[in-house]
Amino acid sequence: MPPRPRRQPQPELNEAAHLADQLQEAGFTKPDIARIIDRDPSLVSQFYTKNKGAAFVPALRQVLAAVETGGITDLPELAAIAARHTQRRTTASGARARVRGKAVLITPTGSGTGRVGAQAIASGSARLRPLIAEAARLGLRLAFTVRLAKTGYLHPSGSRTDSPGIRRDVIQRADHTEERSYGSAQTGGFDAADFARRVDAAGGDVTAAVHQWLVRTGRIHPDAQILHLEIRTWRPR
Repeated sequence: MPPRPRRQPQPELNEAAHLADQLQEAGFTKPDIARIIDRDPSLVSQFYTKNKGAAFVPALRQVLAAVETGGITDLPELAAIAARHTQRRTTASGARARVRGKAVLITPTGSGTGRVGAQAIASGSARLRPLIAEAARLGLRLAFTVRLAKTGYLHPSGSRTDSPGIRRDVIQRADHTEERSYGSAQTGGFDAADFARRVDAAGGDVTAAVHQWLVRTGRIHPDAQILHLEIRTWRPR
């Protein structure tokens, strides 16, 4: 009888992963942790898979202490604590390393736009969350456009029961999908802060927050799938 193959030992988690585990036990998600340290959620996953995160250990320790001893759960407040204890990495020459900027662009007038397609939507449209959070911080208004199969909508295009009300806010495509816009500068749009709270309540999943609103307000079928999502922001007059 051939010998059984030896089970490969699991790699030991580094300190950043241990701290992330403790924060998750306290009720935070990986996207929450990413928002706290102001990085992409993929980096938090790399604490476990690629042994990354050493530079964020001091910040994560302070955040965990604030949660456990101070009872702080507000993400922006925890992010401010983390920022005070996060150091930029350096190059071999000792200079501060350049890092890619966040995919958030809001002009001084409050105008900003973010779009995601099917692949990003499947993972919760995480790229849109910083845009929404920044719009909330600045007190902006927002609107969004969704695309899904025509059969996913409960009302025909141009119906005044649905938000667009007029056909110019509806784009019909040859693949039997349809884009509809909700909110505009003319109608006042949505409060970005309220929308950000909806996203937080959905665990940071922007797609789920939008889908829940569309279902709850009687605009789409519960099993309808969002194929494209765009967020637009502006400063109220």
